[in-house]
Amino acid sequence: MDRTFFPKCILLLALFLAVQLESQSGTRDFRNAKKTVDERAQDLLDELSTEEKISLLGYSNQGIPRLGIPAYNWWNESLHGVARAGEATVFPQAIALAATFDDQLIHEVADVISTEARAKYNLAIAKERRIQYMGLTFWSPNVNIFRDPRWGRGQETYGEDPYLTSRMGVAYLKGIQGNDPNYLKASACAKHFAAHSGPEYNRHFFNALVSEKDLRETYLVAFKAMVDAGVESVMCGYNRLNDEPCCTSPTLIADILRGEWNFQGHVVTDCWALEDIWLRHKALPNSVIVAAEAVKAGINLDCSNLLQDDLTKALEEKLITVDDIDKALAPALTTQFKLGFFDPEEKNPFRNLGEKDVRNANHVTLARQAAAQSMVLLKNEGNLLPLNREDYGSLLVTGANSGSLDALVGNYHGVSSELVTFVEGISRAAGPAVAVQYDLGFNDVDTVRFGGVWASGMSDATIVVIGLTPVMEGEEGDAFLAENGGDKKHLDIPAAHVAFLKKLRESHNRPIITVVTGGSAVNIAQIEPYSDAIMLAWYPGEQGGNAFADILFGDFSPSGRLPLTFYKSLDQLPDYENYDMAGRTYRYFDGEVQYPFGFGLSYVDFNYSWTQKPASSCKLGDTVRFQVEVESTGSLAALEVVQVYVSYPAVDGMPRRELKQFAKVEVGAGGKSLIDFSIPVWDLAKWDESCSDWKVYEGEYHVFVGGDSAREKLSAAFVVE
Repeated sequence: MDRTFFPKCILLLALFLAVQLESQSGTRDFRNAKKTVDERAQDLLDELSTEEKISLLGYSNQGIPRLGIPAYNWWNESLHGVARAGEATVFPQAIALAATFDDQLIHEVADVISTEARAKYNLAIAKERRIQYMGLTFWSPNVNIFRDPRWGRGQETYGEDPYLTSRMGVAYLKGIQGNDPNYLKASACAKHFAAHSGPEYNRHFFNALVSEKDLRETYLVAFKAMVDAGVESVMCGYNRLNDEPCCTSPTLIADILRGEWNFQGHVVTDCWALEDIWLRHKALPNSVIVAAEAVKAGINLDCSNLLQDDLTKALEEKLITVDDIDKALAPALTTQFKLGFFDPEEKNPFRNLGEKDVRNANHVTLARQAAAQSMVLLKNEGNLLPLNREDYGSLLVTGANSGSLDALVGNYHGVSSELVTFVEGISRAAGPAVAVQYDLGFNDVDTVRFGGVWASGMSDATIVVIGLTPVMEGEEGDAFLAENGGDKKHLDIPAAHVAFLKKLRESHNRPIITVVTGGSAVNIAQIEPYSDAIMLAWYPGEQGGNAFADILFGDFSPSGRLPLTFYKSLDQLPDYENYDMAGRTYRYFDGEVQYPFGFGLSYVDFNYSWTQKPASSCKLGDTVRFQVEVESTGSLAALEVVQVYVSYPAVDGMPRRELKQFAKVEVGAGGKSLIDFSIPVWDLAKWDESCSDWKVYEGEYHVFVGGDSAREKLSAAFVVE
């Protein structure tokens, strides 16, 4: 007999027993990376007690020590950089990113954000710091439609247009989540689902009444695009929608999100939104019933402790079953598996990201580029800008926001050790041969006493930085100086800012360049008579001062475009609480405006011409294709945003015109660029309320190509048969 027979048998028996033990051990199975994430989530559910499952349904949990699962806090923000978590690159606010009209740039920004997030997570975990704002599950972006300029949180959005919002939102989520075939780099979240865009003061009990047509054509468009692109999470809003609290809404969550759209990720509540349902909406009698209804509606994670506190009693009262809890918890566990939380470190492709990957030189350069591309030139009398350094030996930089950090960072922001204010950026760019002075000039309340007036008259040019800051507009509670719970009551720039600018203009006739900060539409007409040039800088992030200086001295030609309409007055708009789209945004408003959607000046002019017009007729299933040539008439290389709008057949409820494509192209000095566009005919579909479905209407359509929604440089008609 072979002497090795028995040892071999023993070895084979040991291997067989090991395999059997592993197959019977849920603990080992849920850590088995060879299984699918759904299988692993089910294996983990099989290991958990009911009490443990409930403990994991809140945003802050203590983990499951007996299974080696550490505590995790789901709450993290990354609207325009890793927020509230120490040193990180601070990019321009979301509304400013939208103004770039450059979704590839937004993708690059989001990719940097998730890189920094992974790096900071790795560093924190190495020190066992499992705390809020150091996780990888981000509650961004905000893809609500900025339907009314009074809304303080409009700065968090990508503007008033569903198509632009969709393009920017999808670019952002792909940058955040990455392209690794096995792991999410981080988790993105589309919020707030749905029809959630003010008012702030009553958001916890507000009932948004929205027609099915407006809901489908405006308020849900970007959410659908995000789901189709694979967003990992959706956050439900505080409000009710057509009488249903959003976080227990069968229409929104079960019928549309899960049913029609087949969303496979997890649904998280806005923070303490479940509490609103019984305390403020009074839609359900108590917190226990709310907990049960939320789980049955499809909530997977609670940004509060209501589910953790009340689900045990809901089980005891037989309002739900353990199977309901399993179904609720599984999607959130799946997200954690996709993030690699339960895998060996060596399998994680992001394990080596660390301190060198947080706010490095490349990231700072990108922040500067994004800020420069976001700024919108609204006036440039006599082509004052750009300034030739050789012609300006003295400059005054003044105004309440010229040295302000708040005016750079917006809300939901991170912090940087090197925030560059406007005065710092201008001084650095001007160089030591230019006499740059700084004077605060005024405060926000005194409309009579000013500083810097004499210095302004003695300077070759004055740069005045005025406007809003995040304490004047923002989220309820955060914008503590806002007049209406975070919202604006009017479009006016603060009176002291305007009075100071007027005083400067009365004192001399030397050039005045006005920079306006803010996250929404303001009344530019107040300051236009006193300014030779006006630049809308938004909340431009940590490199705002450097980016503006790049434009000021001609190192970069302005290319930002307005992602929202600048109305002349709020009197032109319906009541703020009215969610009907009629009379709102460039799509439905037909009055005179200060500046139209898509507006923005450049240092050069562009000529447009057809190189291929769209075919004169098409059918459902076809694609409308055309080609445009853009020619620069200037002596500088510049970026142009080529915007394509469509108008529809004369059918009730149609928008006046609608953005359907755009491209940001660089055109050399005196050069040309060819741009190909294609619009699938199905993208022209509108919601038919008579049959509750999408429909492409037959008839004549028009394509408009130009620099904004009001200026048509090219037009062509085609018929859908």
